[in-house]
Amino acid sequence: MKVFLDFEASSLSDRSYPIEVAWAFQDGRSEAHVIRPAPEWTDWDPNAEAIHGMCREWLIRNGEAHDLVARRMVEILGGHELFASAPSWDGKWLSVLLRTAELPRHALRLRDTDDALRETATELLRPVVAPARLDLEVHALVSAANAGKPADPAHRALADAEAELQTWLRLRRAAREAASRG
Repeated sequence: MKVFLDFEASSLSDRSYPIEVAWAFQDGRSEAHVIRPAPEWTDWDPNAEAIHGMCREWLIRNGEAHDLVARRMVEILGGHELFASAPSWDGKWLSVLLRTAELPRHALRLRDTDDALRETATELLRPVVAPARLDLEVHALVSAANAGKPADPAHRALADAEAELQTWLRLRRAAREAASRG
């Protein structure tokens, strides 16, 4: 099953770490977790805080232990196709979380949401669209689905993961309609 995932982080520096993660399954199930920083995670950017709205002290008081979040992710997300809008950044924070929890860094792997969009459109259109036009039709559907995204992300993990899911659902509906027209 496809799962759309998003992280929020302490900053965009090399030493940044995840502070929130959420995911939304294609069937609508979702989870969100605020992550208590591990003792060795000290990086903090006030500009990032201004964007996501969570201060480090609040995370320390209210966040879940990083290792519990990491184990929950492996338990729930293992075996599913994981997608993110920024897989290089989200993959970095996923790796930091897994490594710090002493879990294999590649226990979970992220791909770009656009891969999910292209694959879904291709799968639905291939039976009814001539091979010479398939790439053009898929590209048009992916572009239209992405154009429907909010102009600015919410910078909260659950809202952003659900927005990625909505983009995929929008693409799937449009591809099904296009396929039904033949």
